[in-house]
Amino acid sequence: MLHADLLAQLPLFDTLSREDAEALASRLTERSFKAHELVFQKGDQGSSMYIILSGAVQIFLPPAEGTEERVILKDLRTGEYFGELSLFDDKPRSASVEAMVDTMLLELTRDDFGDHLGRSKTAAMAILAEMAERLRETNALLGQRAAKDVVKEIEENLTWGQRLADKVAELNGSWAFILFLMGLSAGWAVVNVFVPRLLHLEKPWDEYPFQFYNLFLAILVALQGPLIVMSQNRQTLKDRAQAETDFRVNLKNELGIETLLREVGAFRQETQKRLDVLERAGRTERVRAEIPAKKPGGPLGPS
Repeated sequence: MLHADLLAQLPLFDTLSREDAEALASRLTERSFKAHELVFQKGDQGSSMYIILSGAVQIFLPPAEGTEERVILKDLRTGEYFGELSLFDDKPRSASVEAMVDTMLLELTRDDFGDHLGRSKTAAMAILAEMAERLRETNALLGQRAAKDVVKEIEENLTWGQRLADKVAELNGSWAFILFLMGLSAGWAVVNVFVPRLLHLEKPWDEYPFQFYNLFLAILVALQGPLIVMSQNRQTLKDRAQAETDFRVNLKNELGIETLLREVGAFRQETQKRLDVLERAGRTERVRAEIPAKKPGGPLGPS
């Protein structure tokens, strides 16, 4: 696959024109990594993004103090990319990346990226439009209420048949249904064995071995199976929806915590600056107080 075609498939660059994609692809540099070789480590200064031309990489957090296992964030394969934020800032890397197998990467540096955007106004506008769209999606995610009762929403939209299937599944898994079947079987046997004898009937309605009753039970079991499966599938859907809601809640909380940490960090830096200014002012006042006041007269003064 041509580098320009691979670049055009990435969400960050899919709005570029063919000319811009080819021009930007010409600035890509191929870099090879052996299996288990680090591409970069957490804390390294970021200056380029990478596109996987072949192979696979793993993004992870190094083991924290007191632990021996890394935290795996994501596994990426051919056609995927990572490190794109370093094209827009010079912040340290937030995670480490290791080649899982022999891997060939395409590197795009911030200098080449910025130089191309400076030469092509259409490319700059396309990239800005893509970043603005991502910002809108993030704002929409933060603006909406993530926590909601998805189970209640699903149950409110159930059809009559689906509600019946849930009731049947609920009834089948209870002692009431077991006792009902036992009582029905005992009653059926009494009606077809002892009652005809007491009434001196020639032939009971369903004589032993109760073929009609066995047919009834077979039909009952045949109907119960699909209804129970329908209810189980719906329960799986509820669990999946609940898991997605939990993920959105956790993601929103994580973003909120990160924002709070940044604000606390900025507040701490500002407080430290103000404390430094106050400390320097206090030190200056102490130095001035320690200097003895000049007395009238002296070596050059009148005797």
